[in-house]
Amino acid sequence: MSETTAAPETPSTTEELAGRLFEAGLGAFELATVLLGDRLGLYRALAAGGPATAPELAKAADVDARYAREWCEQQATAGLLTVDDPAADPERRRFGLVPGSEPVLIDPDSPARLVPLAEFVESLGRVLPALTGAFRTGAGVPYGAYGVQHAQAALSRPCFVGQLVQEWVPQVPGLDARLAAGGTVAEFGCGEGWAAIALAQGYPGVRVDAFDADPPSIDAAREHAAEAGVADRVRFVVADVADPALTGRYDAVFAFEMLHDLAHPVAALRTAHRIADGPVVIMDERADEAFSPGADPMQRFLYAASVLHCLPVGRCEPDSAATGTVLRPDLLRRYATEAGFAGVTVLPIEHEMFRFYLLDRG
Repeated sequence: MSETTAAPETPSTTEELAGRLFEAGLGAFELATVLLGDRLGLYRALAAGGPATAPELAKAADVDARYAREWCEQQATAGLLTVDDPAADPERRRFGLVPGSEPVLIDPDSPARLVPLAEFVESLGRVLPALTGAFRTGAGVPYGAYGVQHAQAALSRPCFVGQLVQEWVPQVPGLDARLAAGGTVAEFGCGEGWAAIALAQGYPGVRVDAFDADPPSIDAAREHAAEAGVADRVRFVVADVADPALTGRYDAVFAFEMLHDLAHPVAALRTAHRIADGPVVIMDERADEAFSPGADPMQRFLYAASVLHCLPVGRCEPDSAATGTVLRPDLLRRYATEAGFAGVTVLPIEHEMFRFYLLDRG
């Protein structure tokens, strides 16, 4: 006779769960209003001109005054803007940025800027029908259907601009000196190019070949490189890094937060093993070592991203590994071993979201 284990009792009640879902919905709604404020330039107008009435802000941002008033009042109600005199006539209330909010709402190079998260919420409206169908059939949802390449780039840009050369590369044994001497490096899954650009800016003697399978991302990356003045040393190529036809010899190979998205991660690692004459560095999510229900917010975030985006994107090709966002260290080690690497070292780089691996080519 088989035994069954009862689910552990929890203090959750119907009211508590309903309250939690209401707060989640409220957060999504407010995130959408933040995206409106960003796209319409409302936060930037307040940063440039200081506190303003709704009519003044409407004029500065070239939006309708009645909409501007409702947005300002909503933002103040949510604690996202200040208001000098709530009891004043609606047209005379002056609204301003909360002190310390500019890094979150405006500065594109700030690690605290999380406005692009709202674009992922927006994208779900586009893909939810396809995602529902994929759950029924086991198919995938193409990356391009989400339209989030800009949002992904905006979220990762601050790390690459402010930490990649300054903090991360120096903690890979021998890599800083190697790149300072020049050479050529490859980046897999470059997106809109901020990591490749940061490497070129930080190491003037280095040339970077950056690969991504998404043509719009490559187009944007080329524009960013030209604006940054490094287009002569960074080459962006539309390519599948799992393709055995990809060739070259590189002093280092990087793969930043992309391996878990691939249908064939082992094939991509085989490419890295084949073309690298130096270190192979993988940055991926800081997933827990083992599954644990009721995990911390970061693990909850990773799983939500996996259900809604990374797993469906990774299942668009036949025989997909179907990794999902939650790429645990043991699974990465297995992938690396199958690709021919002799070992994997977790690098001593501290980051709340990412874990860094150095692959030993043997």
